[in-house]
Amino acid sequence: MDKTEQAIELMKEQKYEKAAELFNEIIEANPEEPLGYINFGNLLLHINDFERAQRFFERAIELDQYAATAYYGLGNIYYEQSLYPKAQENFQKAIEIGLLEADAYFMLGMTFYHQEHFKLALPYLQRATELDSEDEEVLFQYGLTLAQSDHLKDAKGVFEKVLKLESQHSDAHYNLGVIALYDEDLTQALHHFDEALEIQPEHTLAANGKGQIEQLLNNTDL
Repeated sequence: MDKTEQAIELMKEQKYEKAAELFNEIIEANPEEPLGYINFGNLLLHINDFERAQRFFERAIELDQYAATAYYGLGNIYYEQSLYPKAQENFQKAIEIGLLEADAYFMLGMTFYHQEHFKLALPYLQRATELDSEDEEVLFQYGLTLAQSDHLKDAKGVFEKVLKLESQHSDAHYNLGVIALYDEDLTQALHHFDEALEIQPEHTLAANGKGQIEQLLNNTDL
């Protein structure tokens, strides 16, 4: 195991100071190698030291303007600070250079989502699901974005896939309940709201949805 692998293992074990010492040694031994700065930047990002992490990623880019993972790191810094346009710019750059991974497409899609550019988010989130079809969080966010873009039928199919991966996903049940309510299928909507509440009893939105249906059914009975 080389020093980089050792440092990454130390990070996983949350031994950040020891990992930092190793990354520092790697940089001192190879000061013109961008990877050392990127790895140290990732460590600093992990402990929310955004200012120093930014300096390390920017140094990596100075050494190699095609260091895609450095742009991805910068994107994450801005994303964590809710600076979505800047995050978007860096994730786009990372993908343009060649970081064609699910995480990069997902994060780019989420920058558009948070700016409420739902239709712009869709192709990136869709690509992320194609690259990693087993990630329930990626699928769920894609489903939400489809719903926000009024593609309710497609969103329903995606939320159903989420439940196949994670049957205890209360928010997937809640959103299926909302879609069923929109389709005026009160029985199915009530089923999903009940499921969401069984999984997460404090799910306020599901409780509100259930209350609305019960009120409608009571009024119908009258």
